[in-house]
Amino acid sequence: MSMHRPAGSTATGPYATRVDPESAGWDHSSLRVLELRSGRRHAFDTGDSEWVVLPLSGGCTVACDGRTFELHGREGVLTGVTDFAYLPRDARAEITSAGGGRFALAGARCERRLPARYGPASGVPVELRGAGRASRQVNNFCAADVFEADRLIAVEVITPAGNWSSFPPHKHDTDREGESRLEEIYYFEIAPGPAGEGIGYQRVYPSGPDRPTDVLAEVRTGDVVLIPDGWHGPSMSVPGYDMYYLNVMAGPSPERAWLICDDPAHAWVRGTWAAQEADPRLPFYTAPAADG
Repeated sequence: MSMHRPAGSTATGPYATRVDPESAGWDHSSLRVLELRSGRRHAFDTGDSEWVVLPLSGGCTVACDGRTFELHGREGVLTGVTDFAYLPRDARAEITSAGGGRFALAGARCERRLPARYGPASGVPVELRGAGRASRQVNNFCAADVFEADRLIAVEVITPAGNWSSFPPHKHDTDREGESRLEEIYYFEIAPGPAGEGIGYQRVYPSGPDRPTDVLAEVRTGDVVLIPDGWHGPSMSVPGYDMYYLNVMAGPSPERAWLICDDPAHAWVRGTWAAQEADPRLPFYTAPAADG
């Protein structure tokens, strides 16, 4: 089974991308990308999973459990932080977009049924991670220590052209002290160039004989890479093309936490960052101020 799913290869019905536990061959993590034309709506059952509705471009109205959330959204993933909506399991939800847009539905099978909630853009911590050519921006909208969910962890990463992110390579495929077991989805959007679509690269390699995932993929906008196990990184943003990816994670570990282990062969790189400045192109943007 290929862990690299090119744009369009998982399209189903209204979804330009659809990855669920059955198609991925795992137990928890899901991702759908919904494309709505102006004035259209889409209803769905959340089933056994919790979901976050995250605008990639455009805005929408989300109705669930008797509540309605107006998501202002954004022009695109490289232009600003967005607000979002959290939807509980065992619910009926409807998404309507007056102006049309593209919306990521990040999901995770879960046990607890938490209330439907609105996540303001002003509450999203924007973090700069790494230094030098390993500099990147992380929008921690649904990080484990930022937003309450039962299983779901999700963040956005922006890597300026020519930089490497998800580096040093790391893993989270074993339940043990200091490491959690998480299935991960990478969803990519690459800024286009004057002559057409942009490209980037993603590497995943085995972390042991029973953790065999091995990927070296050229990725484009709409591509997905599935990471059930293994060392992952770098995510390579080639010169001239800024890279965005959405990380969706969930797993069986008792604690909802992003606990990682660096590949010992490359962990030393972190020690070099103290002597380097962050890339001056970052941040691409910051979260807006809270109203009032």
